[in-house]
Amino acid sequence: QVQVVESGGGLVHPGGSLRLSCVISGIHFDIFTMEWHRQVPVKQRELFTFIDASSKTEYDASVKGRFTISRDNDKNTVYLEMNRLKPEDTAVYYCAAHLASEYYWGQGIPVTVSS
Repeated sequence: QVQVVESGGGLVHPGGSLRLSCVISGIHFDIFTMEWHRQVPVKQRELFTFIDASSKTEYDASVKGRFTISRDNDKNTVYLEMNRLKPEDTAVYYCAAHLASEYYWGQGIPVTVSS
């Protein structure tokens, strides 16, 4: 059984930082591409960063230079370091493990950026 568990969200002031973690069990973690998506009310969930099995990373322009994705294959964990947070980063953040047609999702974790 695959389990995807995110942690680390919460409330932060504008300009602050948060680190999200996502632990996955039940898959061969090291061959999966790991993704972070986020969703705000009335909008579609959007992919904004990923790290593939070779640790190649890509970022959406909205987070590039502020967010960093990384992975630890020994711990079956993917991280998202978020710096210089803005109110528009407020969303529910989802971790996903992706390989071909397989997708495994976490339950989502809220991040609120507000003064």
